[in-house]
Amino acid sequence: MRLWSLVLLCCVPYTVYGRGSGEGTIDFNRDIRPILSENCFYCHGQDAAKREADLRLDQREGALEFAAFVPGDPDDSYMLERIHSDDPDELMPPPDSNRTLSDREKQLLRQWIAEGAEYDDHWAFVAPVRPEPPTLQRAEWARNAIDHFILAKLETEGIQPSAEASRATLIKRLYADLVGLAPTPEEIAAFVSDQSEDAYEKLVDRLLASPHYGERQAIPWLDAARYADSNGFQQDGDTWQWIWRDWLVQALNDDLSFDQFTIWQLAGDLLPDPSNEQLIATGFNRNHLSNGEGGAIAEEQRFNVLFDRVDTTTTTWLGLTMACAQCHDHKYDPITQVDYYRFMDAFNHVSESGRPGRQSAKTRLTAPWIDLAPFAEDEAAFAEWEAKLESQREVLKPIIAARYQEWRKQVKADTKGIPGNLVNLLKKDELTEPEGKQLESGLSKHFHSTVKRTLSGEIPELKKLDDLVKKFETFKGDHLPRPMVMNDARKRQTHVLDRGIYTSPLEKVSFGTPGFLPAQKEGAPQNRLGLAQWLLEPDHPLTARVQVNRMWQHFFGIGIVKTSEDFGVQSEYPVHLELLDWLATEYISRGWSTKQMHRLIVTSTTYRQDSRMNDWHRQHDPANRFASRGSRFRMPSMILRDWALSSSGLLNTQIGGKPVYPYLPENPWETLAQVTKERDFTYPKSSGTDLYRRSLYTFWRRTVTPANMFDASSRQACRVSESRNNTPLHALTTLNDPTWVEAARTLAESVMGHSDQLQERLSVAFTKITGRAPSAEEGAILASTYQRQLEHYQNNVDAAKAFLGVGERASSDTLPAAEHAAMSATCLAIYNLDESLTRL
Repeated sequence: MRLWSLVLLCCVPYTVYGRGSGEGTIDFNRDIRPILSENCFYCHGQDAAKREADLRLDQREGALEFAAFVPGDPDDSYMLERIHSDDPDELMPPPDSNRTLSDREKQLLRQWIAEGAEYDDHWAFVAPVRPEPPTLQRAEWARNAIDHFILAKLETEGIQPSAEASRATLIKRLYADLVGLAPTPEEIAAFVSDQSEDAYEKLVDRLLASPHYGERQAIPWLDAARYADSNGFQQDGDTWQWIWRDWLVQALNDDLSFDQFTIWQLAGDLLPDPSNEQLIATGFNRNHLSNGEGGAIAEEQRFNVLFDRVDTTTTTWLGLTMACAQCHDHKYDPITQVDYYRFMDAFNHVSESGRPGRQSAKTRLTAPWIDLAPFAEDEAAFAEWEAKLESQREVLKPIIAARYQEWRKQVKADTKGIPGNLVNLLKKDELTEPEGKQLESGLSKHFHSTVKRTLSGEIPELKKLDDLVKKFETFKGDHLPRPMVMNDARKRQTHVLDRGIYTSPLEKVSFGTPGFLPAQKEGAPQNRLGLAQWLLEPDHPLTARVQVNRMWQHFFGIGIVKTSEDFGVQSEYPVHLELLDWLATEYISRGWSTKQMHRLIVTSTTYRQDSRMNDWHRQHDPANRFASRGSRFRMPSMILRDWALSSSGLLNTQIGGKPVYPYLPENPWETLAQVTKERDFTYPKSSGTDLYRRSLYTFWRRTVTPANMFDASSRQACRVSESRNNTPLHALTTLNDPTWVEAARTLAESVMGHSDQLQERLSVAFTKITGRAPSAEEGAILASTYQRQLEHYQNNVDAAKAFLGVGERASSDTLPAAEHAAMSATCLAIYNLDESLTRL
């Protein structure tokens, strides 16, 4: 008898687009690996500690050694016998697993064995080979290579691509994707009427050159970097990491090549004579949670930060769930626990303690950081402080000099606390000239560094100076920019940790990259710089693929690989794998230029398709994985807020700067105020135009995510894909948040000043928000909505005044209140249309 079993061969539904059961030749990566990975590798994978019956099904040799199957003979394969068994004790998956293999999956396994049961390396772990764009039956449809790959797949599957979207739709789509702001009616009209052949390309180039491009493209990087403006936990001290955020926006605007973008962020401090800009870039890996609570153990927290850095770096650049190997070998991917800790060694030499230190009542930083020059608005205050301190030092100089002489006269009689070498010199009757200089210098140094500190209570002038210094340090804590950065100033020995417990070190390890991926070049630095360079090697199978997949995700709502955070063996097999590989190699060949890749994608015919769905789309491809139409999805909440601000004319377009505090529900940080009295957690709401800055600049308290940023990342961990849910809470925000209400009121005021004709007013408002003019039917509905609101507010003047009073910006005192309120309510309704919230 064979003394093994296929333990927990459990199944979840598995779909391969465009391939039915038994159709064509089996592809191991596409058809079989997902079944085995999901259902077998947990107990029969590479993790020896959890392996059942010493059977490996992730390797062909291991499976053949135990005769799990007989290649070419499915009828004599024990695997098929078990999955088809009628005996509950023999059946796999077992009945108590509540899972069963579908008939289709059983047939796929049978066909695979009949064809020889061949294995292939996981596609994502093999360097991409640049494919040639396929020939097409409808070559005229294609504008660039992307279209060749997409249409070739559609033609193979017998699917028709969609027609091109309208120009009004295209300009809204481009503005949403490239700059995240609403186009003006004038910009829409100019584009729609531009008959030149390169009208579209000119629009794309203008948006790529816009300073708002970097702001829009920064948002997914902020999520990946778990960027926030505070540390988290009970103290939740503020930081200066917004300086890294500003660097990020500028780097994206400058199209800093992705290889340099990577090196600067992961190892800018290790470059020769690094600039402040390169040091600030390393803040990517200082955007982590930092625990300053009283019971927190510093070294434990330092390891938590290390684990977070490994997870963030591998998710962002490798698309791997490497965190799974922190406690044991990875259950699915060929990542060993030793691989994990060798990789972690790159981050284990930062001169950090694991706990943030107090800079002021509200600011807490974890070393290392760099001191930058004060901001222009603070230069006068710093100069005033320096003058105060210098003045007090001058007052104190003669007093301290006199006290030193008094102390010097009696020090020979009382040498308590004096360094031993000075005591020996004091005991001598005669001193040489060098000895005399050494003694006087040493005593002066000891007095000023040690003795003087004890005199503050005796010398009022000294106490005043000490108080001034303390106040100045607190002032600097809140006003001297100090972004946290990386360094390698503290050499440590890295160990494998038993079950990931920091107090249980096992074998010693040094830096290394995962063994299943290409090795570093000989002589490469064995540190973070070497790690960054390794990620960018041309034969690296993951980095370029992961990045272009996230680009596709940005422009189509879902990546070519759906699981953008996981390219491992549990990821799906891409429908458009050849396109993914072509894009990856193209990215490298274009010098890692992100703007060039964005331009390539948005100028493709594929991107320009209409997003309307037909019956075939709804039934066979609702997620648009074939890219047979344009993608349609709700814009992120940060962009929705920016859209409201820009379309209404409220937007403050300033680029960069300190975080701002826009409208939030009353006392949003009250829960923090209840658990700590170390600082004031009153919400410091901004005023004036700061209320209307882009959402990117909203102060992001890590413990309390801004309430109006629904579906946003908590920024407590790395996230590389957006969350899109639909709940009534979202509508409560877009209907009631002061930003939306004030935007609607401001827009209403604008259109009422534009024309005295109701239909014209409504048409302009509709166009400003949705990007197109309303149809006759829609115009009638808008007019009816306005009339109902007008009747309501004419009968409720106080309600009209209250509605118009929402927000800090003063309401017009020349417009009739009822009419203004009615138009504002109608504009607010337009803001809440599905079309207004959706990127079409």
